[in-house]
Amino acid sequence: MVTRFLLVLMRGLAPLPLAWVRALGWLLGQILYVAVRSRRHVVQTNLQLCFPALDAARLRALSRQVFVRFAQAWLDRAWLWHGAPDTVRARLKITGAVDELTGPDPVVIFAPHFVGLDAGGTAFTQQLSLPITTIYTNQSNKVVDAWILKGRQRFGSIKLFGRVDGVKAIVSSLRQGERLYLLPDMNFGPHESLFVPFYGISAATVPSLSRFARLGRAKIVPVLNRMTPQGYEVQVLPAWQNFPTDDLKADTALMNARLQSYIDTMPDQYYWVHKRFKDRPAGEPALY
Repeated sequence: MVTRFLLVLMRGLAPLPLAWVRALGWLLGQILYVAVRSRRHVVQTNLQLCFPALDAARLRALSRQVFVRFAQAWLDRAWLWHGAPDTVRARLKITGAVDELTGPDPVVIFAPHFVGLDAGGTAFTQQLSLPITTIYTNQSNKVVDAWILKGRQRFGSIKLFGRVDGVKAIVSSLRQGERLYLLPDMNFGPHESLFVPFYGISAATVPSLSRFARLGRAKIVPVLNRMTPQGYEVQVLPAWQNFPTDDLKADTALMNARLQSYIDTMPDQYYWVHKRFKDRPAGEPALY
């Protein structure tokens, strides 16, 4: 009942002016920063590890802003998934090398975990009518799970594969012209992960970006979903050249290195609430 009430509340936020939704998100973020001590510890540990030059005051300020951005993006799903289509279109601006996505070549979209990750998928299906596939992790709450699935499939054609579906079906869809919207920059456990540097620290990283590019004979097109006062800018970057190579580990390390350069442009919008360094190489101590 509580979940259903919260989803009704989200639908009620959809027609509000964006400034009001963002103000509510700011307030929610402040509350979460104070109330959720365990997750605050995760955020601050991540930031200390990745930005050691930050002094205590700047670390606290950035940590608080991370919670604000997280909350604002979560409430933005109200209008992304329930707002009038014209409102959604007006608040999502696709920029950059859009032709990289619309040509005949198979494409893997590298979409890092910035808080606006759902903005890109919505923009591409609504404004470009791109056939999109992505890999989805089921939520433990079935009501929330159904809401997310319906929201992500609101416009156009988007196919969601579970992590248990395996590689074959995903590669087949990629070769048939469906764009794979891939978010491989989280810690998905040590199984099939490689330990490569991320901000100079060994991080368990799935090498799926290189593997899918090779198996699907696809190019890699990075997309940065940037929160703005007007909504979101969905920035399409040029396709990577000379990728993948024959060295899976080197490809995965390069992915993390380029991801760092993207994060540095908007560090408050990255998904630092995740335990990115949870799994450690053999013999290294836990970090959280």
